[in-house]
Amino acid sequence: MSSEIKADKWSPASGTSATIGDSGDTYTVPTGANFTITDELKTNKISPASGTAFTLGDSGDTFTVPSGVTFANSGTATGFGGTNTPSFFARNTSHQDITHGVDTKVIVDSEFFDTDGCFNNTGSTATLNGISVPSYSFAPNVAGKYFFSFTGSFSDDSATSSNLAYFVMRISVNDVWKTRNVFNLNNNQGRQGTGTLTLLIDLDGVDDYVNFQAEVGTTDSSTARIMGDYVRVNGFKLI
Repeated sequence: MSSEIKADKWSPASGTSATIGDSGDTYTVPTGANFTITDELKTNKISPASGTAFTLGDSGDTFTVPSGVTFANSGTATGFGGTNTPSFFARNTSHQDITHGVDTKVIVDSEFFDTDGCFNNTGSTATLNGISVPSYSFAPNVAGKYFFSFTGSFSDDSATSSNLAYFVMRISVNDVWKTRNVFNLNNNQGRQGTGTLTLLIDLDGVDDYVNFQAEVGTTDSSTARIMGDYVRVNGFKLI
């Protein structure tokens, strides 16, 4: 028959399986026609009907990959996973002389990058993305888990007299410290010390902000120093 077959249902002539066509045959489902399969579709390859792209599903659809299934990708995958933003990386540009033994906010006034404009590198409060952000602080506008790192070097105000007794580094959220490290020379004073501190924490993306503090002690209670261009702070969204 070379014309048209109309039927509401096709069933195997016998048994429970049937074959449509033969090797080399082509079946075309024209534009506007819907081909609905309500059970399982098995095939070795899916390719675009024309061009080099096709769409899988529609907005609101969910495709479930069950446990034990592996996706093997030899090409390029885009649009999957997170972008790890907002993120920033910043430093200080000059020495910051501070009072012996007093916890002090670190001046971080120069940005290497700030992907979403969430880091305030000025000495006064600023409104960023609709959020009031204190000086030298990071306030992301997206909720999630964030990772932060703080590296700095510390000395007395001359960095040559070997009067450094200790330093404490802190990372704070909303001006409450969440993690710290302590470097104590135990009366064996030194000239300069360097430390690194990290933090992983949930931020609400509404009004949480993060900044960095240091407390530096000297053997003679003289002025202490956060070394210029030695401070590096960074943070980024994990998930």
